[in-house]
Formats: sequence, structure tokens, C-alpha cells
Amino acid sequence: MSTEPGPTEETPTGEDTSTAPPRAEATEGEADEVTQEEPGSDEATGDGPEAVGEEGEAPADSKGETAPQLSEAEAELAAQKLERERIERRKAEKQGPVEAGAKLSGKAADLLAAVRAVESGAKPVAAVFSEPPAPRRPAPEPVRRPQPVAADAPAAPAEQTVESVRSVLTEGGAPEALVAQVAAGLGEGAAEQLRADPWQLLRVTGVRPEQADGFARALLGAECGPDDERRGRAVTVWLLEQAALAGHTALELPTLVTALGKQGVPDADAAVQNTLAEGEALIFQDALDPRAPEPEGEDEERPVRILVGLERYALAEESLADGLGRLINSAPKQDGSAEDWEHAAASAPGSAGELIRAVGGHGLVLHTGGEASLAEPAALLRAAERLGLRAWAAAHGSLGRDRFAALVSEAERTSVVTVGGLLSGTEGPGRDTDGALDLDLLVVLDAPQLDVETAALLTESLPDGARLLLAGDPTVLWSAGPGRVFADLLAARVCPQVASRLPDPGPLGELVSGIGIGELNQVEAPGKEIVIVPVRDAGEAVHRTVQLVADSVPRAIGVPPEDTQVITPGHGGAAGTRTLNAALKERLNPGPGRFGGFDPGDRVAYSPAPGRTVPGQVVKADAVGLHLTCAGEDIVVPKDRVEQSLRHGWALTAHQAAAGRWPAVVVVLPGDAAQSLTRPWVYTAFGRASRHLSVVHGAEQALPRAVTEIEAKPRTTRLPVLLSPQPGQPT
Repeated sequence: MSTEPGPTEETPTGEDTSTAPPRAEATEGEADEVTQEEPGSDEATGDGPEAVGEEGEAPADSKGETAPQLSEAEAELAAQKLERERIERRKAEKQGPVEAGAKLSGKAADLLAAVRAVESGAKPVAAVFSEPPAPRRPAPEPVRRPQPVAADAPAAPAEQTVESVRSVLTEGGAPEALVAQVAAGLGEGAAEQLRADPWQLLRVTGVRPEQADGFARALLGAECGPDDERRGRAVTVWLLEQAALAGHTALELPTLVTALGKQGVPDADAAVQNTLAEGEALIFQDALDPRAPEPEGEDEERPVRILVGLERYALAEESLADGLGRLINSAPKQDGSAEDWEHAAASAPGSAGELIRAVGGHGLVLHTGGEASLAEPAALLRAAERLGLRAWAAAHGSLGRDRFAALVSEAERTSVVTVGGLLSGTEGPGRDTDGALDLDLLVVLDAPQLDVETAALLTESLPDGARLLLAGDPTVLWSAGPGRVFADLLAARVCPQVASRLPDPGPLGELVSGIGIGELNQVEAPGKEIVIVPVRDAGEAVHRTVQLVADSVPRAIGVPPEDTQVITPGHGGAAGTRTLNAALKERLNPGPGRFGGFDPGDRVAYSPAPGRTVPGQVVKADAVGLHLTCAGEDIVVPKDRVEQSLRHGWALTAHQAAAGRWPAVVVVLPGDAAQSLTRPWVYTAFGRASRHLSVVHGAEQALPRAVTEIEAKPRTTRLPVLLSPQPGQPT
């Protein structure tokens, strides 16, 4: 970073004289080697509090009390199950039954056939992966089974179940803290399931294979061994879950086999086969070049890759491809003549006119640009409403919704909602008689934050003839959940793409734009828009951060602490969100934390569902739960959900902050976070500031190296292949 330190009030004194480097600490949820993610990475761990609620539970109403009004994210969870059931019913009407396993072709189908042969005893396990593949055969359209979805928080398990689980966990030497999770996750008969298969403990969030192995040894004794089939299946599923946490929707078969070997599974091939045979994962064959013609010779095969994935993500990706294909290949509803659309486009300036013209003639359009480019979807929304379309805009969260609403007229603000509120029905137009969203045009903002499951729900919810615009900044961090929907669509080039020509203004815009193309430029900041605060260790980083938020930024820039957001690479470590939030609370809102560590006035990050972070403030606590105000909405978090869905919110990770923007931002880069830095992370963190950016910089050369050399960590997805025309199909 080449900008110079600001005046004295921006680089407070009181430096720690210690020069000893901090001990590197991995943040929570450290990704497994199979994901190829760095410890402490936001992309490896998900989105902070969202990673805690991986089962997708929504807060339960308190018994005997009036149920609090659900937030849009909570209501979305309650609506998803009904929505997916509706989708499956519609598909079932159009498709007849197919033979089991017919979704596979080539080597994938041969592998499944081999699994069945192993089950029947007709073929030895070791021969399965060594045989040459059979000639390819066409794959019929698959019939998709209903996908597992996040639902309302389950009822508390029966006391008898809890006690039986406690007994078996104690016998196996597992900690008491796992009792509630195991009882809720495995349900009635949990103790019996664990005795029959101790490695079921791996289904509990946070349990690692070596811990499950110790539990199994305590229960099974001499019968426990690394070659146990139950262990192989459980570790296979666990590795696929870890891959999903890192953003992958599937893993290549050789990668999975290698990872199983590193986890001490002696026959990795057999473990994969057994997992497929039990229906705990699916296998797919994807062409490396989907557009390549079929080979002419009988002995030739198109190069393919074999992928293994969990059903919920694999089928969500296929459902998303179906929904996008329907939009791409069908003519949009003719609301307004072509002349009307052309007139609206001609009257809009620059690339806004291009956007209106593209949306007028296509069912799916992509729009890319930074913060200033939001003016162009706003112009589209106005034009569409003048043409008589039922047009709506949906942002990833309440912060994005409020930012976009400020760009449109008072009357148009009622048409700006959140994605969660739209899907749940708490916001937006509601549903028509067929269960589809009652609209003609949907503008989705913050599109890079869409994971495959949310994107699939959105596309399947659109009526025939509707138009969909996906808009966002392609340089920011990808979604907290599996997939890279927006990036995959941009790469696939299956629909029109409109790139905004509106640059973000000022020194901050210049700095962030340079980062986006891999350059960390020197930027003149005469109004103290950018300040670098060098630090030597994590302790000094925490001290300087608190001083900036509480004193320097309010005094020199005029931005109060409540409008300043701290962003740091991870939750753990000596300068992670936990440490920073504790220090900021002590300075800005000291208190005993009487309710689960929280006091009235605390800033919080509320996560009612995976991938959703809503900033808010604690109002009070009572017997019902913790009362919050989030984006003007009153929310009550039940007591039993506080630990799982709330963190203090003075400091966030970049993933949590990705859809927000604040007048002032303090980005903390301690030395122990150097391995977590990438160009998208730096771009996202620095780009959250609208007026002032302070960088508490202890990462030395790791910052410029990240910007110039370290791009987004790759994710394995199938969407580009699913969207590509197959040989013989029209392009």
C-alpha cells in the first residue's frame, strides 16, 4: 500500500513497545485439506454466525408467549420446504418415471453398476476402478427427488432421548456439550444409532474424524478398525460436507479418493462405492469440453471428469440449470411493444440504455459493475414500471435493500425487497395461482452472494415469460454457501451481459478499482479518505482499532462509532472478530453481558439462517428472549437460539460485510492473517467504505502480494457444464 499515513489524530500514539510476533491461530471451522482452503479463510469457514447454524434451524417460538414477527430470513426458512414441494410437483407433471441410475452415463454409470455388482457379490471391490470404461450411452433427463431443505427449528428432543444420548456419549468419552446437538440431529433412537454406528457422530457440526474414531474405539473396542465400512462412508460424507463449506458443490473423484487416503481410509475406492450404494452421495460424469463433438471412432471417448457430490447441492445445481435454461430459451412476455422498449432505452444515458434494451428482448440478463452502477438497475426499474410491468428488485439483505431504495423514488421503494423476504412471502408481490411469483421482471442485486440453493429457488419461482436480471460486482467474494452462480454464468456466456461504464468516484473508488485489476496503487486522499495505520503485532492492532473507532474517526472525519464498521479476516486469532468485539464492547458499551454475553445497546450480527447476516442492536432481554432492532425491524431471538445465531457486530468478517456499505470502515490486517488474504477479500473489505477507510496494517508484504498474485480460490461446480449445449443441440 503506497498511501501515506495521515496526521497525528489518524495515527494515534501509545504504541506497544513489544516486537515479538503474535502466535498464528487458525480461525474457527478450519477447512479440511480436501478443500484446498487456507486456515482462517472466510471462504473456508462460511459467513461467521452462519456457519454455526449449518442445520438451517430457525428460531422456535417460545411456548406460552405471543410469537414474535419473523424476519425475512426466518420466514424464508419456513417457506422453502413448501416451495420445493411445489417445484417437484410441477416437474412430476411433465416427466415420467425413469429407471434408477439412468441419470448416469459412461464411466459414471459403469461405476454405479460396479457398486451394485459388489453388493451382490458378483465382483470384487478392488477391480471396480481398474476396468476400462464401457462405450458412452446417452443419459435421459433425470427425475429429481425432493431436496433436503432448512426448516423451522425442530421441537426439543424428548428427555428420555436426551438422557440415553448422554449415557452413550459418556460411555464413549465424548463431551457433555454434544448431547443437545446429537439428540436434535439424530432424533428419536439417537443412542441406538450411535451404538450401531459410532461414526454417526461425524454428523454433528465441529466433530472431526479423529474425535469420532476415539468415540468408536471406546464403544466397539477390538471390533473398531480403520477398514470399517461404516467409517469409510461417514468420512466420505464428512469430506463432502467440508467441501461444501468451502464452496464446492461436488468434488472430483480422484480428489475425494486422495482425501480419504489422508484420513486413514485404507480402501478409498470401496468407501466411495459404499457411500454411493447407500444413497448418501451421487456420482456424475461431466465432459471437460461440453461443446466438443462426439468422437468418431468407436474406441474413442470424450475427455470427462467424474464428480461426487451430496444430493442437496448436486440436485440444486441441476434445478438451477433447468430454471435458467427455461428463461434463456423462452420468449419474455410482451409487455410493451419493441418500440416502447427502444424508446425507453434511447432516453436512458450510457450503459443504462444498453441494459434496458437487453432486458427488453431477453429472459435472462447479467449486469456487472461497482457501487455506482446501481443507478442502472434503478433506471431499468423505473422504465419497466412505466411500461406497465410488475417489476421488483431484491437485494441479498436489508443493507443492500436500503442502499438501492435510496436510488429510486418514494413510490418505487415499495418494490425493493430482500431475497429472503421475497421467497418467504413476507415481502414482495406474493404468489399467483400456480405458486409462481406474481411479477414480470425481477432484478436481483448482490448476485455474487447467491448460493446454488437460493438461486435455484428464485429461478424456479419465476413464472413463464418473466425476465430476470442478475446484477452485481463480480470482483467481490463469492457466496458463503456452495456454488459460484454469478461467476459461472458470466463464464458460460449463455445470455447477454452488460458491463457498466460508471466508475466509483473519489479516492476510494480509484483505490478499489485498481485492486479489482490486481494493482495496489498510490492514491491521493486530500480529504483523509484513506489512512494507513502501521502496527507491529496483533495487540497493537486491537489497541489502534479501538482508538480509531471510538476517537480518531469521529474527531477527524466526523463519522460516529455507530456508523463505523470494523472488518477482519476471521473470527479467531489474536485480532479476529472475537477479540476485537470484546475490546470494542469494553470501550463503547461496557456491561456484564447478563443475557448470553449481551447487554442492551450492543451491536450484533444476527444470523437466523445460513448465509444471512443482519446487523442490529440489542434493545432488551426478558423471559421470551433477546429483543433486537435490525434495519428498523423488531426481532426476538429465543433464549435457546442466542448462542447459535448471534455474535457481537462491531467487527465482522468480509463475508458478513459483503452486501453492506458504511460511511467509515476500519480494515484490520494482523500478521497472522496473511495467509487468508486474497484479491477478492481485499477488494470486498476495502470496498465497504463510502467516505473513509482506515487500514490497520500489520501484514507487511502479504497485502500487495495478495492483490497482485492471489486470485479467488477455485470452487468445483457443475453449472457451466449443465448450461452448455450438448453436441447436436442448437447453440
